[in-house]
Amino acid sequence: MNEDSRGGKSRPVACRARPFIPDELSDIELLRAHVGGQRHAFAEILRRHNDHLWQTALRTSYTREDAADSLQDALLSAHRTAGSFRAEAEVRSWLHAIVVNACLDRIRRNKTRRAISLSPETMPEPVDDRDEFAELEMSLVVDRALFSLPPDQRTALVAIDLEGYSVADAAAMLGVPEGTIKSRCARARQRLQERLEFLRDPGNRK
Repeated sequence: MNEDSRGGKSRPVACRARPFIPDELSDIELLRAHVGGQRHAFAEILRRHNDHLWQTALRTSYTREDAADSLQDALLSAHRTAGSFRAEAEVRSWLHAIVVNACLDRIRRNKTRRAISLSPETMPEPVDDRDEFAELEMSLVVDRALFSLPPDQRTALVAIDLEGYSVADAAAMLGVPEGTIKSRCARARQRLQERLEFLRDPGNRK
């Protein structure tokens, strides 16, 4: 330490901490910052992935209310258990798996399957009205057909066919073997095709 003008020792100059700029950090860096106590890091992760996680909850749950409750449960769980993340997958995939599991847990707790509301308020809305694929994906017919599938088949099909995950990634997220994912998707596609044909032409009912 240097002496000041009065002959005493000067105080050490404090080093300024690097400012926290979320946009400059990767998801993994943000998660580590959250674990380290940075207040706004987890909020930035949610800002980046909220739309995807909300759509995942909607596709997995039977009602909008269940989707909202499951998503809240999942995010609280992710917030508390962030320290267990081992970077073996992307943060987005890790969050996706937590949301899916929270939705499935709620379905199991409900014991009996609820009737599906077909009001517009319960259906996911396309992110972009000009996106023709999003409009098709979110159409009433497709959504009704998806919700007719068992939850385990629906989550596998959504992960592979709608969200573009590989079989290996989907298996890791859902905690089942790759062969299980393939068989669930095969059964789901067959049932989905039959259901779509029925919904498009109810006159086929025997």
